[in-house]
Amino acid sequence: MSADECISQSDSKEIPVSGNDSEGSVKTEEYQTVALHDSKDQPNGDCSFSVMKSNTGNDPAIPLTTGVVRLAPAQDLWSTVRNKPVKLRMETSGLGSEPPMTIHQMFLATVQKYGDYPALRGKKDGTWVTLTYKEYYQHARAAAKSFLKLGLERFHGVGILGFNSPEWFIADVGCILAGGLATGIYTTNSPEACQYVADNCEANVLVVENNKQLIKILQVRDQLPHLKAIVQYKGELEQTLPNVYTWAEFMKLGEGVPDAELDALIDSQKANECCTLIYTSGTTGNPKGVMLSHDNITWTATAAGLMTSLKMSEEEIVSYLPLSHVAAQVQDMWICMRFAAITNFAEPDALKGSLANTLREVRPTSFLGVPRVWEKMQEAMKSVGAKSSVMKKKIADWAKGIGLQASYNAMNGDSSVPWGFTLANALVFKNVRKALGLDRCRACYTGAAPITKDTLEYFMSLYITIFELYGMSESTGPHAISWAEGYRIMSCGKVLTGCKTKLDKPDTDGNGEICFWGRNVFMGYLNMPDKTEEALDAEGWLHSGDLGKHDEDDFLYITGRIKELIITAGGENIPPVPTEDALKEEVSIISNAMLVGDKKKFLSMLLTLKCNIDDNGDPTDELTPLVVEFCRQHGVIASKVSEIINKKEPAIYKVIQEGIDRVNAKATSNAQRVQKWTILPQDFSISGGELGPTMKLKRPVVSKMYQEDINKFYGE
Repeated sequence: MSADECISQSDSKEIPVSGNDSEGSVKTEEYQTVALHDSKDQPNGDCSFSVMKSNTGNDPAIPLTTGVVRLAPAQDLWSTVRNKPVKLRMETSGLGSEPPMTIHQMFLATVQKYGDYPALRGKKDGTWVTLTYKEYYQHARAAAKSFLKLGLERFHGVGILGFNSPEWFIADVGCILAGGLATGIYTTNSPEACQYVADNCEANVLVVENNKQLIKILQVRDQLPHLKAIVQYKGELEQTLPNVYTWAEFMKLGEGVPDAELDALIDSQKANECCTLIYTSGTTGNPKGVMLSHDNITWTATAAGLMTSLKMSEEEIVSYLPLSHVAAQVQDMWICMRFAAITNFAEPDALKGSLANTLREVRPTSFLGVPRVWEKMQEAMKSVGAKSSVMKKKIADWAKGIGLQASYNAMNGDSSVPWGFTLANALVFKNVRKALGLDRCRACYTGAAPITKDTLEYFMSLYITIFELYGMSESTGPHAISWAEGYRIMSCGKVLTGCKTKLDKPDTDGNGEICFWGRNVFMGYLNMPDKTEEALDAEGWLHSGDLGKHDEDDFLYITGRIKELIITAGGENIPPVPTEDALKEEVSIISNAMLVGDKKKFLSMLLTLKCNIDDNGDPTDELTPLVVEFCRQHGVIASKVSEIINKKEPAIYKVIQEGIDRVNAKATSNAQRVQKWTILPQDFSISGGELGPTMKLKRPVVSKMYQEDINKFYGE
């Protein structure tokens, strides 16, 4: 596959959307049953299918209402009550006017046309095992019946705590079909954090991966009054306990539940009702339960796939990011379901190193990596490159110069490539993509946290464009998307088709708070009317808390986060990320940088050095090979972080200070200059608490952990 094919998107936009041929408009104020297809021959106006009914559980009956819009009466755009529906933000034309669907309707539409196509692939004892869409659907129905047998009540939670797997998907979808609220729980959560989420969603059932996660729940079980059962989906139980089941036992529990009972429950579901809860990471207080409706999910999956020109039944991805996070869940589960894609599950140690092998095995057609994943790839490739011969280094440098120019040409709509591109592609770019497992990849994405220009340009130099996405849990994931036909470096793209963006209270430079409107906007925070009112204004616009601006072509740029703004003692507002990123670009050995100085007379910075990670994913004291080599080039023999800090290695401290001086020289005011800094003894990590599940910096946590170091900056 050529480099051109590697990053270009498909031209096809011929993707059937359920209900395109409906002539009637949909009113969200009242309950409706609207036929989406020609129903002259149907006495009830429903789009019906002839299906053999069976109550054996082996051959599930299919409900007869895939082609009707079902909405519950609703007057408000928001809700904080689990069973209260919302009015949808319907448009009068375009994608925003598409008839709403429930999860089951979307799933069934795919199963009916692509039932024999592969859906889920995971490894069992080292061998890939595949479930087709038909089998996936049957498993989800069986799980739904078992949840009903266990006493799952309508609009009560099923908490899922474990690494990505077919069972995670089946439990999630099965819960929704059974009328529950599917709720992912982060595997890194403490027992207390698990208890908070499970109690808040009133979980009747908790599905855990293994004994490690089971122990967490058993520790807090007596504080979960709604909990009726626990299911462990990997391995055998280490002890027999009442109402604790293996996955195999669980899947058989509902065999006696009649298909008609499940069908009636599925058919009673409305597109404007809640079906999923995404809990925010809770960096500033308890996590908030983001209520997502069927329509939030089905409409957003459709809109995102159409905007990026996905082809039905031709896409394949690797699932490895936490499914309790909205980005992974929407891509891995819902967009794949909508477009009959294949989801391949990575190994649980994906982020500790095995992801590279999985990517080479699967060769996905698109890949979503949080910035830290791309940075790790960059570091690994640089490390390999540093060991190459002089001749190979020269060829690589020559090719990267051509790749960067070709990438910028493509971004600017110029189809020409520099002289020597064909040779550079053959010698370098193709081999790099193959080594990364991205040789079939039509689109590489990043999101969930800011990425540096240095990392983006590094991959552009290898003729790999990384498209930035922007959104939040409260917008069902994406709200702005970059894709092959529309991207600018450091921009997160253009607003999702069918949605709107406005900038609230813009300053003289055009920076304002980014506000969202569209069918991707969430229902509200469960049981939190005050927090919901803070997020949604009286007109129904979602206030993101992020600052941004548009360029003349309507590309959106994130310029800061209101809560992260450092307001100095002199009253100047300073967004920290640009300064932090600038230093990381200037000094390649810095892993993390965090600017501090709120209400202080000057800015200071906490720094960490790049170090090796142990088998548990925790940072060690050992410097990475690139940092060791960097030290050697500056006359320093050091292999550990502690050695550099204890000796305050003059050469290394001088390099860092010079980098800070260069960053300061570009500052627009004295207040934006960094005056003091320190190197911390350990890098940030998820397990250490400094980083969230998608490796986003938790500033309040870091500030608290290193308060003494911060106080020293200011003589306090």
